[in-house]
Amino acid sequence: MTASPSVTPSSLERRLQLTVSIAEVEQEAQKRLQRMSRSVKMPGFRPGKVPMKVVAQTYGAQAQSEAMNEVIGRVYGHAVVEQKLRVAGPPSIEPAKESGQSDQVLNFEAVVEVYPEIACPELAGVEIKQVSCEITEADIDRTIETLRKQRTAFEEASRPSQKGDRVMLDFIGEIDGVPFTGGSSENYSFVLGDGSMLKEFDEAATNMKAGETKTFPLQFPQDYHGKDVAGKLASFKIKIRSVGEPKIPALDEAFVKTMGIASGDLATFREDVRKNLSREVTTRCKSKTKTAVMDALNQWASFEVPKALVQSESQRMADSTREDMTARGMNMKDVPIPADLFTEQATRRVKLGLLVGEIVRIKELRPTEAQIRAFVEELGSAYEKPDAFVNWFLGQPKQRAEAEAVVIEDNVVTWALSQAKVVDNPMTVEALMADAGQTA
Repeated sequence: MTASPSVTPSSLERRLQLTVSIAEVEQEAQKRLQRMSRSVKMPGFRPGKVPMKVVAQTYGAQAQSEAMNEVIGRVYGHAVVEQKLRVAGPPSIEPAKESGQSDQVLNFEAVVEVYPEIACPELAGVEIKQVSCEITEADIDRTIETLRKQRTAFEEASRPSQKGDRVMLDFIGEIDGVPFTGGSSENYSFVLGDGSMLKEFDEAATNMKAGETKTFPLQFPQDYHGKDVAGKLASFKIKIRSVGEPKIPALDEAFVKTMGIASGDLATFREDVRKNLSREVTTRCKSKTKTAVMDALNQWASFEVPKALVQSESQRMADSTREDMTARGMNMKDVPIPADLFTEQATRRVKLGLLVGEIVRIKELRPTEAQIRAFVEELGSAYEKPDAFVNWFLGQPKQRAEAEAVVIEDNVVTWALSQAKVVDNPMTVEALMADAGQTA
């Protein structure tokens, strides 16, 4: 069995010419038949006593096929080792077009992708914006106000509905006089003006009292997520069941206690809010800075990436999307999610994954045990029993691996910032919270 390589125009594709000995395939097939004969069960014979001729007649084709695959795989494996190829995916193996086959050998051609050669990035002079943010007393006030609004209670009101009220209603929608899927509901609640409903629907439900009904037209946008109704004109009939007036809790001792401050002390509460906000701000600043670093690395990375890895990552992202949507209660059984929708994102992820891995190897940026523990302790600081959380987390292989991956990326970010031209990018807390930013 022999193999010889050849390089194709693709920088990552390799073609290996494989020569397989027919005698070796026959030997492998005979070994398989002998193993089968020891355990195969056939009518009229005791187990292990079936004649080899009968076993061969019944299972010969199967043994031959398995033997061929085994020998080809072995020849291919030897070729990869001999040529020192770092393969990035399974090969495609076909009979050679110009085989020159004989009664002694069979010739095949294996096409496989290899990993690209990657140099460590030169970032001197590359501008990277590092996000910073200062927390002010006004930010604390806004955060407390948000917390109060999140605990809004709604009291039934007899007046007409207005923006900020929670309305409960029944609705029936029709297109050309025919009800459509998803167009009807009973006891449906939403807050007027919160953006959860189409503007026309929201406006129609405004200035109405409990018990009142209304019929109105609604033009669905062309880009509406429900493709069956997108761009179509519908007619809706609504009946208001109740109007709820919002009551935001007062900033007093009782409210502070509901926020976990047993003493009800406002100063203690503000300090607690400051700590939590500081933790969130730090996390978001790091995330946005990491994205800036990854953007810079992605721009620098001009190397080609293996198609096999991109296809695999695209499929993984499609599967993850399906699982997420199913978990949210959507019936995704007959809804196609093509993997090629994620090709661009997958290419970026694969490219950055390869580059980050090479940087970690060259610059020896593997995380230390102390770094991993420090990261987990920071996570644990948000829990009631941080020590118990840390011990549990570090004892879970999956969680520990995730923490290690984050620390590796943090190490790469720190290294990149030490090499590049860092420019401060100050942001207000409001702007930082409003801008979730792109993930790396």
